[in-house]
Parts: sequence; C-alpha cells; structure tokens
Amino acid sequence: MSLLVNEIDRQLRIINSGAAEIIPQGELVKKLERSIKEKTPLKVKLGMDPTAPDIHLGHTVVLHKMRQLQELGHEAVLILGDFTGRIGDPSGRSETRRQLTDGEIKKNVATYKQQVGKIIDLERARLVYNSSWLGALTFSEVIALAAKYTVARMLERDDFERRYKDGIPIGIHEFMYPLMQGYDSVVLKADIELGGTDQKFNLMVGRDLQREFGYEPQVAITMPILEGLDGVQKMSKSLGNYIGISEPPGEIYGKAMSITDQLIVRYFQLVTPLTNEEIEKIKDQLAAGKLHPRDAKMRLARELVAMFYGNDAAQDAEQEFIAVFQKGELPAELPVVRLSAEELSDDGAIWLPKLLAAAGLANGTSAGKRFITQGAVRVDGERITDCECRVLVCSGMVIQVGKRKFARIIL
Repeated sequence: MSLLVNEIDRQLRIINSGAAEIIPQGELVKKLERSIKEKTPLKVKLGMDPTAPDIHLGHTVVLHKMRQLQELGHEAVLILGDFTGRIGDPSGRSETRRQLTDGEIKKNVATYKQQVGKIIDLERARLVYNSSWLGALTFSEVIALAAKYTVARMLERDDFERRYKDGIPIGIHEFMYPLMQGYDSVVLKADIELGGTDQKFNLMVGRDLQREFGYEPQVAITMPILEGLDGVQKMSKSLGNYIGISEPPGEIYGKAMSITDQLIVRYFQLVTPLTNEEIEKIKDQLAAGKLHPRDAKMRLARELVAMFYGNDAAQDAEQEFIAVFQKGELPAELPVVRLSAEELSDDGAIWLPKLLAAAGLANGTSAGKRFITQGAVRVDGERITDCECRVLVCSGMVIQVGKRKFARIIL
C-alpha cells in the first residue's frame, strides 16, 4: 500500500507543478489510484483549434503539462479542432469571432501538427479531428445536445455576461462552442482535460455533459496564462510581446534574453522540460545571489532553442548573441536590402526615416522617426538622433535599429 501511496504522491507533485487549478483534486487522486492499481493509463484530453498558422510560447504551456502526463504513462489525446475552429472559441472575446474557411483550417492544421510535435511525443499520442463526430451529428441530435444546457448557465460565463450587459451581440452559434468542446469529452470518455485558465468554463461544461450522458466526469486541470516579454500582458502576437516557436533560433534566443528578471523562474516552470528539482535549484540560487539573472536567462534561452531546433542551434545562437550584444560585433548573417536609384535623390541621399521603412526596419516613416529620436538607430555603427537626417547611401552600409534589427544596404 505504501508503494501505491508513494506513486500517487509522486504523480500529484508533478501534475500540480505550475498548474493554476485542479478541479477537483480528490477525484484526480481516485483516478490515479485506479490507474495505478489496474495498470491502465488515464485519457488526457487537450483540444487545440487551428485558428492561426503558427503558435507561440504561450500556447505551449498546456502542451508541456501534456508531455509531463505522457511521461507519467498516461495517454495523450490531442484534438485538432477542425470543426470547432470554424466557429472559434468565444473565450475572452468582446465580439463575435470571424468564422474560418475550410481551406484556412486545413492549412493551419498542417502547421499545428508539426509545431506541436516539438513539445509532445506524437508517436505516443492520439491525434483526432472533432469533425469526425461533430460533423456527423444530425440536427435532431444537435437539438438534444443543446437541451442539456440552459441560457442562464451560458450567461454565467464572464465574457457572455459582459457582452450581454453591454448590449454587444452574441451569436447563437457561440453558445454551441462550449457544448461542442464538452461533447468532445463525452465521445472520448476523457479522464482529464487540460486548458488555460480562460478555458475553465468550457472544461466544466465537459464535466456536466459527461454526467448527463452517464459517464464519470473528467478532472479539469487549468494552466496559467503566460505573460509576454513585457511581463505585464499575456503573450500575444497582436501585442508584439511573443516568442514564436517557429522563429529563427537567434530570434528566440534574443527575445528570451529580453524578459524581465521576475519572469525567469515562471518561464522555466511553464515552458521548459526541466524537472521540478532543477527549477527549484535555479530559484534558490537566484534568491541567494549565487546565480546572476543574465546567466539564468542564457540557460533559459538555450533550453528554448534546443527544444525547437536542437543543441547545436542553441550553441550557435548563444555564440551569436554574445558576439553581437556583449562584444558589439555584427551578426554573421545580415538581411540584405536592395535599393534602386529611383528611391534616392540626385545626390544619392535619402531621408533616414524613409530608409528605415524601405529596409523593413520600421513600419512606416512615423515609426522610423520615433526610433531615431529614441536613440535606437545606428548607421555604420554611428548613433543618429536627428529624425530629419538625410543619409548618403553607400552599397554595403549597415543600418541597425535597437538590439536585434539589422540590414545591409545594397545598391
């Protein structure tokens, strides 16, 4: 019996690590006990709607928890929501989401599989598409499913309640989204479902529907929403504070080095494969002043690049970072931008903000002027702060904006 208790405790420590909430913990203990006694893995469900072609580090938080559960011997069931993706999850939305086309969904699914495989072991996972059962439902079956939930229950959801009070339209099809996600759990007979804290309502609907269909309800495990590079708002492409897992190794490394010191341990815990013991050691060393935050970030950056591109790429990215940002050298490879004579004045000069925009280093001349006045622009190593400056263009000159943006100009 002591061996059983020890194994349950071991798995609970790993599952609880980094998790925001386990609902309910007591049911998880019972499921783990049965799983260990009967030597039967638990079915762990994670749904991902392919609503964009690429995923960023924030999306990998639940994937890392899935990988941990795989390593504990449980069955990972990844749902690629090719059907739910057509509606789009209304979680956190202040307005109705644009519905994607079948073509967009198929394109995004292809890239998701490749990217997700960098975190979880796809050879030991089940990949399923919820169109295979949701698309087969008859209209009478959809009505029967909808009858299992009330409008009042739906309006308990924060974003629906807020939109209803503010008079912002809510499409009837949006009410169907939590029901469809919950029905996924019914079809799969899921023991555990993973999701971000913003998915809690959807996960609880899954529990309710499983009861309605006569099955044992799943345990819901929610994971925190990862803060972006600014350390304040959640990681988001629209906010520009993200690390894309398909970005070049040097970009991932450089972005990881830019996070705030307060996020170091959190990133190690939520988006790297390090063990709890390794993370606790890093945390203690940082607190005791035995580990410099810069060195901890370099370890974090190496871990991230190695996870997505391998150890050799991680070492190369680190050497490049040291050369460029610590020794002041230029990157080994610079993007080349070719300018035509028509873009220059008769004397071969160009207004610097216009040059930054033409080189793709600024989104327009207004942004270029802002970078210049902030002191972020260098031309052949010389800092320029006059936003009215005109630059005599020479083939081979190097333009730099900030710490990571470079371009070599060719005529």
